[in-house]
Amino acid sequence: MPLQIIGSGFGRTGTMSTKMALEQLGFGPCHHMTEVMGDPEQPPFWKAQVAGEAVDWQSAFAKYTAQVDFPCAAVWPELLRAFPDAKVLHTERPEEEWWASYSTTIGKFWQHYRTLPLPPELVNLFSTMEQLIVNGVFGGLQRETCITAYRRNNALVRETVPADKLLIFTPSDGWDPLCRFLSVPAPEGEFPRSNARDEFWALFGGEPEPA
Repeated sequence: MPLQIIGSGFGRTGTMSTKMALEQLGFGPCHHMTEVMGDPEQPPFWKAQVAGEAVDWQSAFAKYTAQVDFPCAAVWPELLRAFPDAKVLHTERPEEEWWASYSTTIGKFWQHYRTLPLPPELVNLFSTMEQLIVNGVFGGLQRETCITAYRRNNALVRETVPADKLLIFTPSDGWDPLCRFLSVPAPEGEFPRSNARDEFWALFGGEPEPA
């Protein structure tokens, strides 16, 4: 089945909670950076993308119904061309809130990942992701370059995605707008909440101590 939902929002905009929600609604498995870390079939696609080679996106997403988070948020226009019938789910939060979260998690991770207790295959994977995301999307780790890239992506989504295929979303919006957008009934219970700062660093053996 082709990819049905393309997530264009950057990491730290509620992507893990949104992944959990989509899977609860039946749009799973949902691709996320955690999937790339755990799926040995994924890294070659991203190495090819960084190398400027043609990527077979149909094969890359052969077993996924939906996608959120990086690395795909770096290539969502390409994904929309590959899957023109997909809907675009754009997770977003106020830029200062986003930077406060990003700079203490993903941004900090890029500064320290080579010294964290990670297996070699993950170090190699994140070397690829550093080229794609840090160099390609953000142009560095500085606050202004990151916020500029965040603004640019948010604007590009609004300017290029047809309104009837787009939902601007944050998990605090809850089930109703998401379920209306996807034409599925809203489940009982609260919207999932996950990937706070401590949960993020738990994936990598703990947050690095200040130098």
